[in-house]
Formats: sequence, structure tokens, C-alpha cells
Amino acid sequence: MITKFGSLFAGHVDLDNLGWEGTPANDRRYSNDHLATVFDKTIAIATLMDRVGYDTFWMAEHHFQHEGYECIPNIMQLSVHMAHLTDNIKFGCGFNIAPMWHPLRMAEDYATADILTGGRMIFGVGRGYHTREVEVFGNPMLDADANRDLFEEQVDVIMKAFKHESFSHHGKNYDIPPDVPYRGYDLKEITLVPRPVNPVETWQPIVSASERGLNFMAKHGIKGIIGGGAAVGGAALTVLEAWQKAQADHGIETELGGNVILGLSYHIAETVEKAIEEARPFYEENMKMFAPLGFVRGLTDDQLDALGDPKRAPHVGLPTLEQAVEAGSWLVGTPESIKEKLEDIGERLPGLVEVNMGNPVGTPQSVLLEQLEAFGTEVMPYFKGRVPAEAPADD
Repeated sequence: MITKFGSLFAGHVDLDNLGWEGTPANDRRYSNDHLATVFDKTIAIATLMDRVGYDTFWMAEHHFQHEGYECIPNIMQLSVHMAHLTDNIKFGCGFNIAPMWHPLRMAEDYATADILTGGRMIFGVGRGYHTREVEVFGNPMLDADANRDLFEEQVDVIMKAFKHESFSHHGKNYDIPPDVPYRGYDLKEITLVPRPVNPVETWQPIVSASERGLNFMAKHGIKGIIGGGAAVGGAALTVLEAWQKAQADHGIETELGGNVILGLSYHIAETVEKAIEEARPFYEENMKMFAPLGFVRGLTDDQLDALGDPKRAPHVGLPTLEQAVEAGSWLVGTPESIKEKLEDIGERLPGLVEVNMGNPVGTPQSVLLEQLEAFGTEVMPYFKGRVPAEAPADD
């Protein structure tokens, strides 16, 4: 039963000239002053979400994006600051990209943020998808197998560091600690200082039904986020069923949708038609950014090439927002109609507890705040007031 709500902000600054006929993604370049506005924008989103009653504000870690799409390089540092400006909302790492870190530095930074925010951090790790980011930090992205091997070993190290007072790890990429003398004795184990003082809830993106990836998550008790406006059907349903099986294989029994957060794109207006027209440039800008990175399936090479040409893009049969609405990956319309669509998703995924309601890259700050407030005041209270049948209501 859906009772919890969050939103993911990837960290875009306000952009100009949006949509397929607007500025090509690779031609965008903003001043440092404008790129730095991402912090005030993030704070405005977090304080509104906290005031309205959302559960979690998720942010994404990214680097070097002069184009202005994803401009938050350190989620945990920013979260510590925002914890002083808010009262209840939790801050989710969606995600810290392990191949851009030393795993012990990531573990230390998270533990520090966990303590300083009073347990309001939620841990999240990912493998990355930008070659410019991961490869610049000296680790593999083009070699997918090497990236996966490194990531899994990094997570193994982090979990040991979180869970054990002292530990060692000797693997392909890390020798922790090295066999060196230290102050009169031979070093055999180390201790993470500090370790988290609150239970660590760990999340990871689920992008496919990969048996290896899902089993790795289930082994470590990691939960999964399916983002990007996934429609509840077809490929997404296959992934959800595979995730349920992988958990069961590791002794974790769930209903379909259990231990998952589902990401949904939405836009609220007086009618479906108005919502589509208002959201269309944001949908198109989001595709310009992410389709060349492999996030939109089924596009031809010609369509991908056309996304960089404002004159060709409208004429090569690219997917439309209307099609996304029809598929169920976008929820648009009145608050009542969006409530009904969420009810339907909840019925098809009885184990689903939390959803992320998101506005795509390109959505201006004023629209983001307007949409989050509308959803939070006109849709969310209906779901948050419910109590699952097996849990008695408080007196």
C-alpha cells in the first residue's frame, strides 16, 4: 500500500530555450555563477517538501556538467547543510557513484552526515553512466565488466566498514589494510571512524532484470529504486518480478513491488490536455539529455543524431509525451485523476509502499515548486492518511 512519498532532483539549473527545437544539449554552457544557483534551488525544493510533508528528498551526484543538467557534486555535504534548514524530511543519496570514490572515503562521509543530521540520511550507491565522470576519476565506465567488478568490491568494503568494529579486505582492487608496520605492531585490521550510529538503509538503482545485479543487492539487503518514469507493465513488470524472485532466493519474502521505490513523472493541471502542453518542453529537454546515454529504448541512430539538431528533431518520429502518458510512465491531469492512477498502481503492486514523484530535467524552479506543492497538498494527504490493514491505527 502506497503511504510514503519522495521526489528526486538530479540537480539542474534553470535552462533557457527548451525542447527539441531549442538549444542542443551539447551546445549548452553556463557561467559558474549560474551553475552555482543549483544550491539555492535545491534548498528551496527541500524546504517546501519538508513543509508540505514529503518523506524523502533524493538527490543525484554528478560532476563536470557545464551544460547545467546535473550540478550537485556532493550530496552528503549539501544534506548536512539542509538538515539545519528543515525539520523532518530525510535526504536520500540517489546515488553516490562508487566508482568515483574510494569506498572508505564514501563510508566515512556518509557516517559523518548520518551523525550530524541525526539519522536523516539514506544511503544509496550506483555504478554511474557518464563516461566523462567515471573515467575522469580514473576508473572504468567504458568497460562494463570492469565497472561492475569494481563496484561490487567497493560495496563489499563499505558494508564491512559499516557493520564491523574492525575488519580487513583483500581483493582484486583493494588491499585493506596493507601489510605494513604501524607504531610498533603489524597492521592487520582497521576501524572506520566514525561508523554510522543509526541503522543504514541502502538503496541502489534497478535498471534491468540482471540476475547477477539483483542477487548482489539481495545478498547485501540493498533495496531498489526504479526511476525515470517507469511504466508499471512490460519491461518494468519483468524487472519487478525478477527482483521479487531474487529476494525470495535470499530468504526475503515480499509481495510484488516490495523493497522498491517507483519513480513516476507527473504534471498537474486543470485538464490532461493543459498538463501535456505545459510539460511538453520539459519532457523533450529531458530526452535530449538522457536518450544519447541509453535511457530511451528503441531509438534509431538517426533519431539519436536528430536530437542534436533543432531543425530535424521534430520530424523523425521521436516518442511523444502523449505516448508516455498512454503507457503510464507519466501521470498528468487533475489531482483526482492522478490519485486514481496511483491507486491503480498500488493495486497492481501490493508490496509497493513508496513512490518518487518527479519533474524532469529542464523544469524551471517556479514550476517545480508549484507542482510539488500541488501534489503534496491535493494528492498526497489521501494516501498518507491510510493505514495498512495489518497495522492497527494509532489511538
